[in-house]
Amino acid sequence: MSNKNRAAGIGLALATGALAATCLPSLALAENRIDRIRPDAPELAAFGAYPIGVQTLEFTNPGQHDILNTTDEAQPLYDRDLTVEVWYPAAAGTEAGGSYQAILRDGKTEVTLKGRASRDATPASGESFPMVVISHGYPGNRYLLSHLGENLATKGYVTVSIDHRDSTYSDKAAFGSTLLNRPLDQRFVIDQMAALEGPLGAIINTDQTGVIGYSMGGYGALVFAGAGVTEASTQYSWGTPAGLLARHEAGSDSHAALIDPRVKAVIAIGPWGMNTGFWDATGLAGINKPLLMMAGSVDDVSVYAAMRQIFKGAVNTSRHLLTFENANHNAAAPMPAPIESWEPVDHLDFIPFEHYADAVWDTNRMNNITQHFATAFMGLHLKAEDDKASYLELVSNAADGVVSKDDTGKEQEDHTYWKGFAPRTAAGLRFETLTASE
Repeated sequence: MSNKNRAAGIGLALATGALAATCLPSLALAENRIDRIRPDAPELAAFGAYPIGVQTLEFTNPGQHDILNTTDEAQPLYDRDLTVEVWYPAAAGTEAGGSYQAILRDGKTEVTLKGRASRDATPASGESFPMVVISHGYPGNRYLLSHLGENLATKGYVTVSIDHRDSTYSDKAAFGSTLLNRPLDQRFVIDQMAALEGPLGAIINTDQTGVIGYSMGGYGALVFAGAGVTEASTQYSWGTPAGLLARHEAGSDSHAALIDPRVKAVIAIGPWGMNTGFWDATGLAGINKPLLMMAGSVDDVSVYAAMRQIFKGAVNTSRHLLTFENANHNAAAPMPAPIESWEPVDHLDFIPFEHYADAVWDTNRMNNITQHFATAFMGLHLKAEDDKASYLELVSNAADGVVSKDDTGKEQEDHTYWKGFAPRTAAGLRFETLTASE
């Protein structure tokens, strides 16, 4: 190489290094937004007409089993504290925009998330809104599905997302607590929201409630929806101690008492449990709420084949299964990975980014697809919006959909491409439907 070329190469390297150094601060300061709607998002992902507010509430459920200190000889009780984030339609003129301080998957790092909700805004008045309970994975926190909490609130729902004690990034503890408490927490929060007073309580219609759960939240939602667990699962050595999970056993009076008539629809995203024998045909037949499942086709945590067994086995209700082809366990639910999660941490054997992201799918795109289908499903079952049914009546494989429009863009009779999706934008998706008795 000539001296001239060598000098040019050195200059290029220095310039590239300088550019990289310039970019690093902007990455570090990048906003962690939970409210982005991509230009190619399906129709119902768009925000609704309501400005929204957000409040953080604290509830205490007295006299609950203290699983962390339970043994075969002693089953102490404690008061179980729960923190919830509540998004709601706000008064006209509420200015959009706000932030959240959330803990990262490492259990230590605090990050700032940006969204649309205004902190402690005055609730709307003069009407009431259905409620949707949101339940995170193990571990997780109440912000993991915050994109969905905000999105649905703009469409006239009060959404309440739970920090499940013993199951958050900050306090992850014995798995047996999660197994027992998920459906109990979900039921308790509905009761607390129903009893809420003041301007916020005045707008909540808990008689029309939906539940959305991801992973272990999905497990809890299915138990809550009627899927009593097997006797064998109540005795796992790594599960809930002292046989206390028998409270949720199929056919038990205690499980029957848990099922709540106020719950009208359930969305289970990547639900865990079938892969380790928590349900059998009898348990799954107990599901009596309309059900929408979402899953990645290569999920190796909840195991896709096992989730298909849930879909097939819930024979006493209408249900749907939305599949993201080649996605793993992070399909559909988690918010986009905060920029701080891209760096390794000393006490984890994986980079926190992996907790939020998928190797194949863009998280923002999956979030928008989730928002679209959740809007259709909850609108149909909680608001009796019959026009939303057509968004759930789809050819199973999106790739088989036919785009047929005239010169003005009007759909022709042979148009079968997924409703609400622009041509090509449903690629990689499947949507299956079974009715009760199928």
